[in-house]
Amino acid sequence: MTHYKTVTIDGLNIFYREAGSPNDPTILLLHGFPTSSHMYRNLIPQLAQDYYVIAPDYPGFGYSDMPPRDKFAYTFDNFANLIDQLLDQLGVKNFILYVFDYGAPVGFRLFSKYPERVAAIISQNGNAYDEGIAGFWDPIKAYWKTGAKQEREAIRWLTTIKATKWQYENGVPADRLQFLSPDGWQHDQSLMDREGNAEIQLDLFYDYRTNIPLYPRWQEAFVQYKPPILVAWGKNDEIFVAPGAEAFKRDLPDAEIHLLDTGHFTLETHGDEISALIKNFLDKFDLTE
Repeated sequence: MTHYKTVTIDGLNIFYREAGSPNDPTILLLHGFPTSSHMYRNLIPQLAQDYYVIAPDYPGFGYSDMPPRDKFAYTFDNFANLIDQLLDQLGVKNFILYVFDYGAPVGFRLFSKYPERVAAIISQNGNAYDEGIAGFWDPIKAYWKTGAKQEREAIRWLTTIKATKWQYENGVPADRLQFLSPDGWQHDQSLMDREGNAEIQLDLFYDYRTNIPLYPRWQEAFVQYKPPILVAWGKNDEIFVAPGAEAFKRDLPDAEIHLLDTGHFTLETHGDEISALIKNFLDKFDLTE
């Protein structure tokens, strides 16, 4: 059974999904944009047979608080700090890190801070290399350069249902579209349509510029600490392109990389395959400590 819980951290209610026994190794599932822990709704019960699974929502996402922008700075640094405190409250010291999309800059901040606590990494379209960022990002990069209203408004369409549905459908082969539940993009959009949420998302697009200079630090940590890593990536993803998956081999030659014939939301169409890959991958390691 999945449990739905909330804890208070720095005055904010942080929602998370929890399943499995705390006596088993912990898997921390970190979501991306524009989704929430809802994206893991099917994966959680599959992993909870053998692992203690935690999937939190960041502020402004899912069922966590959405404080006003003048009361809380929506940055990846702040998200990582809140997840760090959540782990402390739950008594989690060591964990397996699963990152997707925005979960990568959140999770890799934690990894570079506590490399000895991360037993393994699973990256599902979770980028850490310049090679993973291509043409989709050009208008966002223009916004990074100026921070101006004109460039901000040029990417506002990314908060619309048209863009959200595109993220789910783009790159999915025709014979896999039947497995793509509309519940995903409808759920995400219903929360993003809350008053003020689009501005929060645009703030985060701007703050994403702070992640790129951290790539070398994360890569240095990969080289130094050599975490076991499984990369399960939609090879047709236009948001984080496939060369970003292959780049992990440069710093982690033993990386297990699987390029799946789908798009950005790989779990939506290849959930069973990814669950099997995770179990087979983690079975190779002693994760009892």
